[in-house]
Amino acid sequence: MSDQKPSSAKPGDQAIPPQETPSDELAQRYAEALERLSAGSSRAWQGWLERQARGDFFTLPDPAVAAKALTRLSQQFLLHPQRALEVQQQLWQGYTTLWQITARRLSGEAPSPAAAPDPRDRRFKGKGWEENLFFDALRQAYQLTAEQWLKGVHEVTEELDHDERVKVEFYAHQLMDALAPSNYAITNPEVIEATVRTGGANLLQGLANLMEDLARGEGLLRIKQSDSAELELGKNLAVTPGKVIYQNQLMQLIQYAPTTEEVDRRPLLIVPPWINKFYILDLTPQRSFIRWAVEQGITVFVISWVNPDERYAEVAFDDYLTQGTLKAMDVVAEVTGEETLNTIGYCIGGTLLASTLAHQAARGDERVHSATFFTTLLDFSEVGPLEVFIDEEQVRYMEQHMAQRGYLEGTHLANAFNLLQSADLIWGFVINNYLLGRTPQAFDLLYWNSDSTRMPRRMQSYYLRNMYLENRLAEPGGISLAGQAIDLSQVRIPAFFVATEKDHIAPWQSSYRGAYLLGKRPRFLLGGSGHIAGVINPAGSSKYGYWSYGRLPRDPERWLASATHHPGSWWPEWRSWLKRHAGDQVAARDPGSRRFPPLEEAPGSYVRVRVDDASTSGG
Repeated sequence: MSDQKPSSAKPGDQAIPPQETPSDELAQRYAEALERLSAGSSRAWQGWLERQARGDFFTLPDPAVAAKALTRLSQQFLLHPQRALEVQQQLWQGYTTLWQITARRLSGEAPSPAAAPDPRDRRFKGKGWEENLFFDALRQAYQLTAEQWLKGVHEVTEELDHDERVKVEFYAHQLMDALAPSNYAITNPEVIEATVRTGGANLLQGLANLMEDLARGEGLLRIKQSDSAELELGKNLAVTPGKVIYQNQLMQLIQYAPTTEEVDRRPLLIVPPWINKFYILDLTPQRSFIRWAVEQGITVFVISWVNPDERYAEVAFDDYLTQGTLKAMDVVAEVTGEETLNTIGYCIGGTLLASTLAHQAARGDERVHSATFFTTLLDFSEVGPLEVFIDEEQVRYMEQHMAQRGYLEGTHLANAFNLLQSADLIWGFVINNYLLGRTPQAFDLLYWNSDSTRMPRRMQSYYLRNMYLENRLAEPGGISLAGQAIDLSQVRIPAFFVATEKDHIAPWQSSYRGAYLLGKRPRFLLGGSGHIAGVINPAGSSKYGYWSYGRLPRDPERWLASATHHPGSWWPEWRSWLKRHAGDQVAARDPGSRRFPPLEEAPGSYVRVRVDDASTSGG
């Protein structure tokens, strides 16, 4: 699971050049757009009919939950008419100030704005929002409205219970994002300019883009976030040389080819999330954590999980342990001849890794020498913004759907995650793709973000209930996996936790509290940015920075107050830590062994199966 977009990303290049378009070229573009529109609308309609025929009306989040939340909000304003009136009065005062400032600008003055533009909000970046008095006033009026609206929502929901208040405030924020003037052709100066310049070709191209996205979603909107034509696995993504040396029904195990003559004695096994694909750690070469680790003289193995379909409905969380982490460790030991290894777990892969370590501790299995956890939750008592999608009602809703399909579609999860950053990950692309008629840029992180995976029914239900709803992993013996009660306090190996400051999937404070569940105090480091960009922060990069502090007090905020901020990437500091647990140097190891010969080139076949494929490649 993941956040799905770094703050520096921008939707794409213009499909229509800024200069005046010749009439014959314009006619050609009209013809091409009409052809795409016809084909896309036909496929979208057919997909919608097929979805209706099989009775598949499921969407995530549940529209009924959103409607209930907004209805509850209306009731709260009716119950607090005085507060509603105060919000209205404050809003009119803001409008009055805005009108006075606009009048002064008309007379040639340059007063400070009533609502300064947010430099992080890319919806109002175009020059027209600043240079044109009307659109500048419109932008400020929207910002004043949003500020007072959300403030009022917060105040009238104070008496609600926590879960209900979270949902009401979340959907109120979604409503305000949807009403932004940038989202509509007649109130967006950049769209108006493009429409005049191209004779409306941008809108026709945008409509064709919309129909193609509806077709891809079988009648449901599946926004294209990256130009997939420019990116390809094994060509410019996931290109670190290596071999698949083992596979079973659930995973392929990849061993990467060395680039140094000597390597650490202890190999490194990476356990990525199966809610997304492993190549988040092997994007383009300059951003690949795996390539960098190999260049550091580490023998790197990574699990590539299968993308399941209905045949995997009964696959359990236990299976990810027995056929995933434990089996991978068996293969790594045989191939390298080493009795111990180091490990990394990312997100839910880290949750599985910690569960595996507790399982091993209970059975006296000491082959894991150290563990690193990237943005991992072990304590699910406070899960941040995701809690809006996870309660008993919504889990039952997902379970009913999964009982019919055998899995939860990755696109539904992606839609939910995108809502957590809707201004960027939804409305930014609505403007770019549908109103401006552009094709999004080829951007590796967003290509990966749209390459979703399915979740097996049994595993997903177990994970949501036992981790998110009941937080049983945090309880000694709270869950049992593969016949063994799990107690994280029995894990007493060296550990290193990496959390990220703006993580909306695994809040850093919760990750910190999870670190305290282990039986030995780990190192803890806080990276800048979010769930993905804070981890994929290459060595040599000057972005984000990180905080570190040797001690681990109980209170995460106390830790942060004592921590030191460092510029650049945290990768080198982690490598310095790992060297103390890496053993001596040995001759570099080529992938595979006599018992486990290479089966195919990395990144393998399992990772290539997309959610719109008919079946998986699992054996």
